[in-house]
Amino acid sequence: MERITKEQVKYVADLARLEFKEEEIGKFGEQLDKIIMAVEQLNEVSTENVEPTSHVIDVRNVLREDEVKPSLTNEEVLKNAPDDQDGQIKVPSVLE
Repeated sequence: MERITKEQVKYVADLARLEFKEEEIGKFGEQLDKIIMAVEQLNEVSTENVEPTSHVIDVRNVLREDEVKPSLTNEEVLKNAPDDQDGQIKVPSVLE
């Protein structure tokens, strides 16, 4: 471990309420060190002419406009309902 100490691993584990054996702390420390090294390598990449994005792919709204369109009338909807009352579908109670 070069970039992260065993004490730092223990501290993070304590914050996460995790308990590790001494050999596990060394193993996780090495893994965290590799992750930090990978992130440091990413920092070396030149992004000077790259526009910032929030998504990797171009995301567009695929939903249609929220417009009122002709639909079934209330009478047509209630025609197939097993029971109705006051213009609404009546269903059996599920609570006692």
